[in-house]
Amino acid sequence: MKIAVTGIGFVGLSNGILLSQHNEVIAFDIDQDKIDLVNANQSPIEDKEIQEYLSSRVLNFKATTDKYIAYKNADFVIIATPTDYDPITNFFNTKSIDMVIKDVLKINPNATMIIKSTVPVGFTNEARKKFETNKIIFSPEFLREGSALKDNLYPSRIIVGEKSQKAKEFATLLIEGALKDNIDVLYTGSTEAEAIKLFANTYLAMRVAFFNELDSYAAVHSLDAKQIINGVSSDDRIGAHYNNPSFGYGGYCLPKDTKQLVANFADVPNNIIKAVVDSNASRKDVISKLILSDKPKVVGIYKLSMKSDSDNFRASAILGVIERLLAENIKIIIFEPLIKEYTFLKCKVIKSLEEFKAESELIITNRTSNDLIDVSEKVFTRDLFGSDA
Repeated sequence: MKIAVTGIGFVGLSNGILLSQHNEVIAFDIDQDKIDLVNANQSPIEDKEIQEYLSSRVLNFKATTDKYIAYKNADFVIIATPTDYDPITNFFNTKSIDMVIKDVLKINPNATMIIKSTVPVGFTNEARKKFETNKIIFSPEFLREGSALKDNLYPSRIIVGEKSQKAKEFATLLIEGALKDNIDVLYTGSTEAEAIKLFANTYLAMRVAFFNELDSYAAVHSLDAKQIINGVSSDDRIGAHYNNPSFGYGGYCLPKDTKQLVANFADVPNNIIKAVVDSNASRKDVISKLILSDKPKVVGIYKLSMKSDSDNFRASAILGVIERLLAENIKIIIFEPLIKEYTFLKCKVIKSLEEFKAESELIITNRTSNDLIDVSEKVFTRDLFGSDA
């Protein structure tokens, strides 16, 4: 089949590569730099499997900035454009999805559109009515930044928000590209699929918030958080996953998905969902107070990304900690190789790791690193298990 993918982020790129093993895939994006990298078999994002497949696997995959080339004659158009949360409207900004739908209907009205972007509950049904088409299907993604292709090759499940023949065809394409056997496939209504995405991510955020609050309690009362977490997690009903304390949940998905679900709950009594969002803010308050208790004069921030294998620091929890420290007039310096500028948030960005370590009186990092072993006495982190999960 011929498949178009709109948006070369970690969702679009991982889906495009997965499907290009057995189909002709053209990725469309407005960022020429990303296009050039993909066509040179280089990944524009940090993902080991994506880079490996681009550079060493036989793929029928190319990228373009021409939407006509991408959409013309496509059987499926996968929409993976960003839908950032808009704090003014309390909803995802879905304008980019609307633009793609308009373009596809104009260029190739026979194509079936698969929305992979995260959307508010009820969006797909409204889009079908708005654009007078039944060729829009929502299929949620459950990918981790830094291992997006791996999560598509070994999916926990495949969910397609429709029970039509086209929905089954698309699920078959995903299964064909995966390496995992016996993948669970669930066909649901579109609105139910949208709810699955938001509730799944909010549960993960709730779990992160729970262990962070446990860690906050332990820190304030001078208890060994690791012992407590190991004891709690040894219960098979709880398990030892997503239990490593952090400065708060962050990244591209969890912050915006939890806020969107709160907005969707506007007319439904709830306590837990809103508490998850509030807990994440409180955690940054606790972390900041613990740092300030040492009365440091110069605080070094070692990397802004949430995970050790990610190149994304959008909505990273450490940004909230920086904001709180700056409010207390603490001098902050940053070591982040991803930043080309020499200032960030009005803080000095130091390019040399050795210079950064020498100038920092206290170094805070969301996740531990071998880079900091020689200055471990300076390091503040709540990472107890040396893992991202």
